[in-house]
Amino acid sequence: MQTNPYLSFNGDCREAMTLYAEVLGGEVQAMIAIGDTPMAADTPKERHHRIVHASVSVGGSILMAGDVPGEMYQPPVGITINIGLQTVAEAERVFKALSAGGSVQMELTETFWADRFGMFTDRFGTPWMINCGSKEVKPA
Repeated sequence: MQTNPYLSFNGDCREAMTLYAEVLGGEVQAMIAIGDTPMAADTPKERHHRIVHASVSVGGSILMAGDVPGEMYQPPVGITINIGLQTVAEAERVFKALSAGGSVQMELTETFWADRFGMFTDRFGTPWMINCGSKEVKPA
């Protein structure tokens, strides 16, 4: 069994998934616009650019997404995409690139469980956590 996060966007799926692939060193596997599907005949032309399905492979995982009709879009609630990185330099690079234009809830910093940890919501509304390295945590 495989589980994959599926993100919803309000017209900026192409831009978000392209950025995610670039920053995370992934590969865009699919980017299908409504205008390129049989649904185009029943969809207003102003929505043909919207993405019906996208997928990006990143380090053995697949991140999927699509644009939902504007009237149905809701920002994500109750879910966060976590990225585990091996080096502090890589954690800092990814945090800076993905958090740009978004809102930072916790700056990337050393914690009792990780060499670096930080939380932010990117400019597309996707919540992220960055974890780098791990420390031995002893039970209380």
